[in-house]
Amino acid sequence: MATKLLLTFAICRLIVTVGLTLEPTELLRLGLTVDPFDVESASVDFGLMTKVEPLAVLRPSSAKDVAQLVKAAGVGSGGKPRVWGGDMYVDVWGGELWIDVLKSCLAYGLAPKSWTDYLYLSVGGTLSNAGISGQAFHHGPQISNVHELDVVTGKGELMTCSKEQNPELFHAVLGGLGQFGIITRARISLEPAPQRVRWIRVLYSNFSAFTKDQEYLISLHGNQKFDYVEGFVIVDEGLINNWRSSFFSPRNPVKISSLGSNNNGGVLYCLEITKNYHESTAETIDQEIEALLKKLNFIPTSVFTTDLPYVDFLDRVHKAELKLRSKGMWEVPHPWLNLFVPKSKIADFDRGVFKGILGNKTSGPILIYPMNKNKWDDKSSVVTPDEDVFYLVAFLRSALDNGEETQSLEYLTNQNRQILKFCDEDGMKVKQYLPHYKTQSEWKEHYGSKWDRFERMKMKFDPRHILASGQNIFTPTFLSSSNMMVMDIPIPIKQKARESIDF
Repeated sequence: MATKLLLTFAICRLIVTVGLTLEPTELLRLGLTVDPFDVESASVDFGLMTKVEPLAVLRPSSAKDVAQLVKAAGVGSGGKPRVWGGDMYVDVWGGELWIDVLKSCLAYGLAPKSWTDYLYLSVGGTLSNAGISGQAFHHGPQISNVHELDVVTGKGELMTCSKEQNPELFHAVLGGLGQFGIITRARISLEPAPQRVRWIRVLYSNFSAFTKDQEYLISLHGNQKFDYVEGFVIVDEGLINNWRSSFFSPRNPVKISSLGSNNNGGVLYCLEITKNYHESTAETIDQEIEALLKKLNFIPTSVFTTDLPYVDFLDRVHKAELKLRSKGMWEVPHPWLNLFVPKSKIADFDRGVFKGILGNKTSGPILIYPMNKNKWDDKSSVVTPDEDVFYLVAFLRSALDNGEETQSLEYLTNQNRQILKFCDEDGMKVKQYLPHYKTQSEWKEHYGSKWDRFERMKMKFDPRHILASGQNIFTPTFLSSSNMMVMDIPIPIKQKARESIDF
């Protein structure tokens, strides 16, 4: 009797659910495991907003394993990163974690140019979204720093693609949410790695001054600039004093009221910047930073600085994760909302959301920082606002079952809906980063002028719609009622909740 199998593709940190009929002996041939720990681990996403329990788990070790899986649903090899120092790039397996890519490259004195704030994510996962952090204003997102890909398409074909070779597939897959193929290898651009980082935070009570300074900093070029520009919104004192002890000491807590925020709706804004350097140039770093800071209009008494190795800065969120895990505050629901807001509407967003809908309570960090659109390749599948500068606003909240209504999952989910409704009614034309919609009509509205091309690429590389069907962008094609084939690779479900994570 045939067995209906729900299968999870675990090692690449992608959730893959495949509905197909296989004889029990076929499970062994595909290299599947039904280990209870593997099954349970693969059944939930970080946000704990979605759970699908598989019957078996596949841990592929090569591109051929992935291709075999896709073909079984109806239709290059892995290994350690290979660094090409002379050519300044690294070839990595799609399931490799960015932290391991970093370690391999540092052995050659090199590092990728663009990062996510959290490094324990797979290369294939972040490239299927975009991959952003504070370096994106200068280097662009991670998808703007890729030379070449190996991809297993929805037809089960393993194809190499780049801007010159199979360019349609290359551009479609980058930011394509797993709709066109599974990334099994990526060739990533590198640069010389710095040794240390000067990490600085300054506070603002005036939103206009805050955004003006951020926009000024991302306009700078050459060496006379900061290497990382982010920011966050502070709506209650509890968050600022628990953000990171390296900045705000429990023995000397920062008081929002003492920094002039009472005249600004009780809201403060923090600019977070870094300057990379080598130990050989340490004597000049102070002067360079001082010259840059003189041009900014932050609260003079609010400068917080620390100095640390480059690796420690990039891996900063993992350390926060370990602390939260020890307190049982990591594996809780995370109703996150990530938006790209046009520069022309960011002041309206501040008035309506930060000083309006949020009130004076939040249950997690709220990131806000601008990016330059010219650093994004419009040929990719990612959708951004149609302005030269746009902001990421990320509500990275955690829902806690502690009796406080404002921290409950229901309250935070409803607040997300209020924010989206406000943006729509105000005509802001925001775009969701790591989007999730329930109907194809919503997806069409999201993609706008890119929809026709997106649909055309789907028909070309996954004509039966077996990839990422759980995102509800396309309806799967069933070959027959007795041989149902549906492959669901909703990369964002596993990856999106952590892709822009920062605590």
